[in-house]
Amino acid sequence: MPDPLDDFTETTFEHEGKERTVYRAGSGPAVIVMAEIPGITPKVAAFARRVVDIGCTVVMPHLFGVPGADPSISTTVRAIAPSCVSRDFAAFASDRTAPISLWLRALAADAHASCGGPGVGAVGMCFTGGFALGMMMDERMLAPVLSQPSLPLGLSGKAKRGLQLAPDDLARVKARAAEGVCVLGLRFTGDRMVPAERFARLRDELGDAFIGVEIDSSKGNAFGIPALAHSVLTEHFVDEAGHPTFEALEQVLAFFRDKLIEV
Repeated sequence: MPDPLDDFTETTFEHEGKERTVYRAGSGPAVIVMAEIPGITPKVAAFARRVVDIGCTVVMPHLFGVPGADPSISTTVRAIAPSCVSRDFAAFASDRTAPISLWLRALAADAHASCGGPGVGAVGMCFTGGFALGMMMDERMLAPVLSQPSLPLGLSGKAKRGLQLAPDDLARVKARAAEGVCVLGLRFTGDRMVPAERFARLRDELGDAFIGVEIDSSKGNAFGIPALAHSVLTEHFVDEAGHPTFEALEQVLAFFRDKLIEV
């Protein structure tokens, strides 16, 4: 069986005693691709290749799961259980920045040093969806993308509007947005893991600097998108021109081109 990651170079990156495997491919300005649960699946790798194809270097850290494995109930359970209790991810914290952001900022700084360009981009998905916000403390982060940002977990009003940012970090994110750094967010309208309240909060805090793409997944929608659709760029992505997920992908790639390449 072919290795779905055989065209990526496997390396490691260490910061403050924490070493993780990192997969790299391409050339040009760096984009940090953070996989959703259950991990770096073949479809996450396929998305990463599209980022490579526009002229970027993909830097993809292994944060959980089995790299290259197809998603299944087994791989999802094996990934989500330890991730939810990990202190690095702070899955239930509404107003505390996940500690993993510090490691990710260091990874982004290292990638920028080796890849060059005006700065770096990042895309998080689902469990990692909001981590690019925490990476905005560093001025190198010029193109943060939040694809179905699912943290913090919880059903309270506070959790639904939570951004997983400490107050001082939120103030810094707002300052950077005021300076011209935009944040791109993606979600399906029926996705309960990414409540509408979270995108409303992002609009409240960031104003026009937040670009929210909300794809209709209501009953009877024109494209037959299932009500439980969640993964905009991977598992529920439809590779057909004109489909809302295809248009969302094109918007993400255009965002990276505009902020990192065509400057």
